[in-house]
Amino acid sequence: MSVERVTTSSSGEPSLTPLAQLPGTRVLAWADDTLYVSRGYSVERATIRGAHNEWQRVGYFSPPVWRRLTSKTKLAQRIARDGFHALAVLPSGHLIGAVAGAIVTLAPGEASFRVTHKVVRGTRPLHITATPDARLLWGEYFDNAHREEVHLYSSVDYGATWQIAHTFPKGAIRHVHNMVYDEWENCLWILTGDYGAECQILRASVDLKQMEVAMSGNQQARAVAMVPTPEGLYFASDTPLEENHLYRLDRSGKLNELSALSSSSIYGCRVGPAIFFSTMVEPSEANPDSHVRLYAGRGGSWRPLLAWKKDRWPMRLFQYGNAFLPDGRNQTNYLALTTIAVQGADLVTTIFRVS
Repeated sequence: MSVERVTTSSSGEPSLTPLAQLPGTRVLAWADDTLYVSRGYSVERATIRGAHNEWQRVGYFSPPVWRRLTSKTKLAQRIARDGFHALAVLPSGHLIGAVAGAIVTLAPGEASFRVTHKVVRGTRPLHITATPDARLLWGEYFDNAHREEVHLYSSVDYGATWQIAHTFPKGAIRHVHNMVYDEWENCLWILTGDYGAECQILRASVDLKQMEVAMSGNQQARAVAMVPTPEGLYFASDTPLEENHLYRLDRSGKLNELSALSSSSIYGCRVGPAIFFSTMVEPSEANPDSHVRLYAGRGGSWRPLLAWKKDRWPMRLFQYGNAFLPDGRNQTNYLALTTIAVQGADLVTTIFRVS
C-alpha cells in the first residue's frame, strides 16, 4: 500500500493502525459493527472484529451486459463509473443502493437487487439517507446547466416506491449534494450547490414539511460531507475556487473555523469521538495539491494523518483521486476507507484500528 504517514499523532489525538486490506472493493456503509462493501455489482458484509473477518455476499445487481464487462477491470470500471455508489441499511434488513441510472432495493431473504426507481436526470445521487423510522431520502444530483427545478425523493415502504417529497424551484439551486440525518435534533441537514446563493446548508424536519436556511451564499457553504455530533455539526467545504476549510456549527448556531484543507472534501465519518474527513485531488489555482489526504480530529485540534499521491491516469476520464468513507452508524473502533486513482492503492479498502 503506497501511503504516506504524514504526522505522528500526539497525546489525545487519534492514531491509526492498519489491520486488513480488501483489493477491488469499495466501502459503502456501516450498520453498527457490520461493514458493507461492494465488489463491482456484488454487495458483501462482515462483522468487523479486527484483522481477520468473514465476508459474506448478501446481494447482487445485474447491470446491462456492457457494464458487466467494464466492471471486470479497474480502469474500465473507473471510466464507466461502475458499481455501487451509495447504500442505506435499514434495521429491517432492507438494503437500498444507488447504481448508475437507478435506485435499487434488496429485501430480506432475496439475492438480487431490483430497480425501484430509474434516475432520469444525472446518473445517481451522491448519498441515500435513512432515518430511524425507516424513511429513505435522496436528492437529485445532475449538471443542471439551465437551473431547472430540483427534487428530493422519499420512500416510506423500504424503498419499494418513491415519491417527490420536496421541490426546489427553478433557479434556486443547481443540485443536491447530501442529506444528513441528525439524531441529536431529529432533523435533516440538506447540502446544496454550487455558486452564490445556490450554496446552502438547510435544516429540515424529517418529513421535509419545515425547512430553514442555516448557511448560504458563499463557497464555504458549498459542502458535501457533514458529521453530526452531540456538540454540533462538523462539515468540510467543497470548492475549487477558494481554499477549503473544516468547520463546526455549534448547537447554539455559532460557526467555528477549525482548519484549512489542502483540497475539496466530499467524505466524512465518525469513529467514537474521532472524526475523519478525506480530500480529493481536483487541482485548481486555489487547491493545487496532488495528494489525497485523510484529516482527523476531535474538537478543535485537526491534522492530516495519511496521504496518497494521485496516479498517472487523466482524472476527468479515470476519476479524481479520492478516499471514500462509509455512511451509516459505526459502533466500532475501526475506520474503513477506500482509495481510488492513487498510486499503489487503486480501489483498495483498508481497515484501521483507531486508538
